[in-house]
Amino acid sequence: MELKEIESAIEGILFAAGDPVGVERICLALEIDKTTADAVCQRLADYYSYERRGVRLIQMDNSYQLCSAPEYAHSIRRAFEGRKPARLSQPALEVLAIIAYYQPATRAYVDQIRGVDSSYTVSLLLERELIEECGRLAVPGRPIQYRTTPNFLRAFNLSSLEDLPELPDASPEDGQITLEMQAAVKRLRASQGEISGATAQAEEG
Repeated sequence: MELKEIESAIEGILFAAGDPVGVERICLALEIDKTTADAVCQRLADYYSYERRGVRLIQMDNSYQLCSAPEYAHSIRRAFEGRKPARLSQPALEVLAIIAYYQPATRAYVDQIRGVDSSYTVSLLLERELIEECGRLAVPGRPIQYRTTPNFLRAFNLSSLEDLPELPDASPEDGQITLEMQAAVKRLRASQGEISGATAQAEEG
């Protein structure tokens, strides 16, 4: 395939998917190597940004997704205002921050850090598809472990979990963890307030 054809094909695939598409899937569909796929996706991303188009191409780990441009988030929110989900509450952000930083995490671990029962909040985050089950801990009772999802990355405009601000080494027993998680919650709330193009698209869907 010619370079222009590859660009158009990738654009069509990402537009039709609506969700992140793994680079391996793109390579398989177009019979190209990963280096070519990454280069073409970067070329498309640069084009959308330079031309100030209404869409952007973002990378999340080894996946790519088309989303709306952040500068048009306000207009997009107004167009879909009735469909906009409620913002996360403080408890929900606390639970989400703990799971994000210490995943995979069990609900008992979350409860230990917060000092209160988090079962309802965990269910809410599962329903919003911000977290997901990822196996069970090999201890008596085999509690379910949770991790964040690609929706979490999109909602907070993160390319990967490596983009999370670092936390100093701390454990639930030393008292420092509470202060650090409060700071993490503030950062998540700020990200939620400044809705990015990716967030706007997630709200529309």
